[in-house]
Formats: sequence, C-alpha cells, structure tokens
Amino acid sequence: MVTSVNTPDSAWSVNEVNTKVKGWIERLGHIWVEGQLTQVKTNPSWRMSYLTLRDTEVEASVAITCPTALITQAPRPFRDGDRVVVYGKPAFYVGRGSYSLWVTHIRPVGLGELLARIDMLRRKLSAEGLSDPARKKRPPFLPRKIGLITGRGSAAERDVLAVSKERWPDVHFEIVNTAVQGVEAVPQIIDALKQLDAIADVDVIIIARGGGSVEDLLPFSEEALLRAVAQTRTPVVSAIGHEPDNPVLDDIADIRAATPTDAAKRIVPDVLQERANIREARKRTAAALRGWVDRERAGLAQTRSRPVLADPLSPLRARRDEIIQASNQARRDIIHLIDKEQSRVTGLRAQITTLGPGATLARGYAVVQVRPRNGGDNEVVTSISQSPPGSQLRIRVSDGSITAASMGVHPAD
Repeated sequence: MVTSVNTPDSAWSVNEVNTKVKGWIERLGHIWVEGQLTQVKTNPSWRMSYLTLRDTEVEASVAITCPTALITQAPRPFRDGDRVVVYGKPAFYVGRGSYSLWVTHIRPVGLGELLARIDMLRRKLSAEGLSDPARKKRPPFLPRKIGLITGRGSAAERDVLAVSKERWPDVHFEIVNTAVQGVEAVPQIIDALKQLDAIADVDVIIIARGGGSVEDLLPFSEEALLRAVAQTRTPVVSAIGHEPDNPVLDDIADIRAATPTDAAKRIVPDVLQERANIREARKRTAAALRGWVDRERAGLAQTRSRPVLADPLSPLRARRDEIIQASNQARRDIIHLIDKEQSRVTGLRAQITTLGPGATLARGYAVVQVRPRNGGDNEVVTSISQSPPGSQLRIRVSDGSITAASMGVHPAD
C-alpha cells in the first residue's frame, strides 16, 4: 500500500487518520488479555454488554464489548473485581475515533491458578530480599500517631479504633479510607501509603481489612502495592482478614497481625498493664534497694567489729614496740661487734710490738748500716763485703744511733 505524503499542504482528514489507525490496530488480530473487570454494564435484554478491563498493576484499562450471553450464561455472573482472561480482537471505530476489544470468550481465572501466581510472586519477592527479617522496621513503643488505611465504616476500622482507645485512651490516629477490594483498591491504598508516609509524626501505618475470599483479598497480593509497602519509610503493619488468611502483604510488611484487633494490640500498649508493670517494677526496685542497704549495713557492722577498728592505735603501738626491740637489738649487736674488733686490734698490736724491731733492739741487738761509696741511701750490713776497712757505719740501738768506722773485717769460722 502506497502511503500518501503528509505535509501541511496535503494534510490528512480526520476520517483518513481514523481509517489508517483502524487498519493498524485491527492488523493485530485476535489476542488473549488478562485483567480485572470493572464497570460491568449488562442487562439480559441487551444484545451486547459493555465492560472495562483494568490492569492490576498500573493505571491502564481498555473498553470491552461482548455478547450479553457471555455475561448472563456464565456459571457465576461476572462482577466488578473479577480476575478474568478474555479472547478478542482490537477494534477501532472510525466515526468516533474510539478503541475497544470485541470479545468472544471470557474465562475466569481459577482459584488454583490465582494461588499459584500468588505463590510465584511470594517466592520472587523473597528472592529479592523484600521479606528478609533484617530489613523489617520496628515501630516505637508508644507511637505519636498511627496511620490507618481501611474501608470506610468497616468492621476492621471499628475494631482497631475501639481496641486501641480501650488500651490507651490518648492514642491518636490519622485515618485514610480507601477501597479494600476491587479494581480501585490497589491505587487508592498506594496513594494512602504515600500520604501517611509523608506525615512526620505518623510512626506506624496499619493496613486493615476484614476476612474474605482469595479473590476479595487479591489487592493485598498485587506486586505494585507490595513494592510500595517495601519502599515506605514508616513501619507498616499488615492486618488483613483472619488468622488463616495469608496475602503476600503479610510477608512484605514490617509486622504481620492475625486480625485488625491483633494489630491494635501489637501497636498500642495496654495502659492498665503498663501501670501494673510500673507498680511491679517499683516493688522489685524497692525490695532490691532494701536488700542492698541491709547487706551494706551488715557488712559495715562486721567491719566495725574488727579489732583494728575497735582500737585503731593498737597496730601502731605494736609496730612501735617492734621498732624499739629491733633498735635495742641492733645497738647490742653493734657494741658487741665493736668490743670484739677492739680486742682483736689490741692482740694484733701486742703481736706487732713483740715481733717488731724496737723490741729486738731492746733486748741488746743493733742494726748496722753503711753508706755506699757511690752515694745513695744507707744499706743494712748483712755481709763483710759491704763494709771494707774505712767504711762509715751507722749503728742503731734501742735508744739511738752510733756513728763508727770499719777498722777491719774477719770472715766467720
């Protein structure tokens, strides 16, 4: 097909544009599309029914036109919020420039298939670490303000508020009412999360809903909502359904509560119980303090009863007596040692006197010295060769010395 040139001088007409778009769209052929039904408009007397198929993750939808029999003759009439797979062909209406799907088959997504998809999503997010306990945030003991996302006038809202006020009358809430099932639930809850997360004094956010079927609780297993919860700065509590209900939100939220009532009990402390705890703590503290005082008093009495404290100077006197005794003993030892040494010196002096040259001279002996001919100091004469005739001699006796001269020498016999 030859496409005409499009210029300001050869602009296409509206009909021509719509005709070209119709050709492009209808070239797609028959396709299968999955989504969530909303705005179901049907009547048994109508030949055709008109519905909207909405994407479950993002804001996207497409109009559906189908025979009314597909709606009325289904085992269970389709309603808003049903998860379905449709088979049809994209159609474009040239006259009004609108687009829709001409559907010839609608099949509900089975419960088993839904559960399998939920389990697959659960494993996927777990593998990414979004359900890791290490990333869970803990709310404060007493939140300044609690954010509550729930259905308007729902039993879940009443339960959370009633239990919380009963436990702590001064508790404050910031409530955002949203759809909690159907096609509008996910985007509204995500918006509410962002709104509450931006409030500085909201310390924890509770997402609460009563029980329901797997299909009713599907919004709380939608990936878009779960990732929004994971990115929230404020701790999030999942309080969906009853104890057996387990949407994926329970895994991703920071705290999983079995019911909305359980969520209030987990987040809001019981003022009566806390007062009882304070009284018990005071009693235990007082008992511990009294016990400590009694132990210290007994220890002090035991310490004061010791002799050293009864007569503090007694050790000093004992040490003084020991010092006096040691001093006297040292004095006696020193005197004895001096006496001993004096006796020894006297004995040595007597020996020296007896054996010295003076004593020998006193007994009539004399020391003869000769002056060497070459000068020098006197020498003691021990041989006749030292004093030949004419040598000058010095004879030392006990009371002085005699100068003499050698007259001659005679060898010994």
